[in-house]
Amino acid sequence: MPNRFKFSAFLFALALSTACPLMAQDAALKVHSAEAVKGVQTVTVGAFNVGFIFESMDRGKQNGGMIGAFGGATDAKSILVGVTPVMMQAITDAAYADFKAQLGARGFRVAEAASLFASPDFGRVKQMVAPYEAGVRLDKRSTGKASYYKPNALPSQFMLPGDIVSSGMSGMGLTMATGTNQYGVSQFAKTSGQGVIDVTYLIDFSQLKRPGAFSFGGLQVNSGIAVVDDYSKLTMVAPTGKVATITINQPVVVEGDFAAKQDTTKGAGIQKAANIASGVMGGLGRLGGFGGFGGMKFGNSKTFTFTARPDYQAGATKAATLANTRLLDQLAALR
Repeated sequence: MPNRFKFSAFLFALALSTACPLMAQDAALKVHSAEAVKGVQTVTVGAFNVGFIFESMDRGKQNGGMIGAFGGATDAKSILVGVTPVMMQAITDAAYADFKAQLGARGFRVAEAASLFASPDFGRVKQMVAPYEAGVRLDKRSTGKASYYKPNALPSQFMLPGDIVSSGMSGMGLTMATGTNQYGVSQFAKTSGQGVIDVTYLIDFSQLKRPGAFSFGGLQVNSGIAVVDDYSKLTMVAPTGKVATITINQPVVVEGDFAAKQDTTKGAGIQKAANIASGVMGGLGRLGGFGGFGGMKFGNSKTFTFTARPDYQAGATKAATLANTRLLDQLAALR
């Protein structure tokens, strides 16, 4: 082959290798080890965990400066109130029932989970006290606190690797436990000939908008309901022992005003005045007006309390069932 053709082929291959990750990044779902699902007809839903974020802390790239001076938040703490354990349990039960119904509608044979929980292999699984309270890492600049509920129809709660990304020391113990869990579940899948499905959803109550390069608005936090991306996924442990994962790559959002937002920052008036003063001084310092104040960055920390409206439960249930549809359409296609 002439050199110019070899070089053209190299450029074409290079273009494909760089384009594919971008396509995958923009897709609604990320699929890992898709071949594990091929041919699996009988499944049992062993775990179905729905997490509800009730507190989150979001941080901007840098604290203070001119963003704080113009009233935008550089640190935003959001708290959800008014969502009761009864509501969260009802949302979880409804999402689980819908998930099983959609599985059957797509031609899967759905075995009862009782056989999994009664099997000797399940004795290796580290069961959890439900609801499971966890500190979660949402992204590089955000952390949160969440409660994970299981359906009443399942006798106990467990998780598999990657279901949640815990923050703090508890995360290390959970990581070790989930590895043991996957081994026990895979042994059951091999002996029973059933694929074992594990689902984890994380539902957020707020929508965060970060400032652009020339925006002085700071972090803008509004109400909304979404099954969040990256931390919501379906795992199937196949009878072959292989494990497939389908991860939500774009949030499943239900539009609506499901919570009333209130700025509950302590000493809001005093804090705002300090933010304006520090931001202006810092800005003048950078311009050479007050050299001694150039490094002052107090930031603008705000706390927002979201009080759930009566339709929160319906909105969260809809988000979870829409996530069910997205994941199961892909699962059926892979089969």
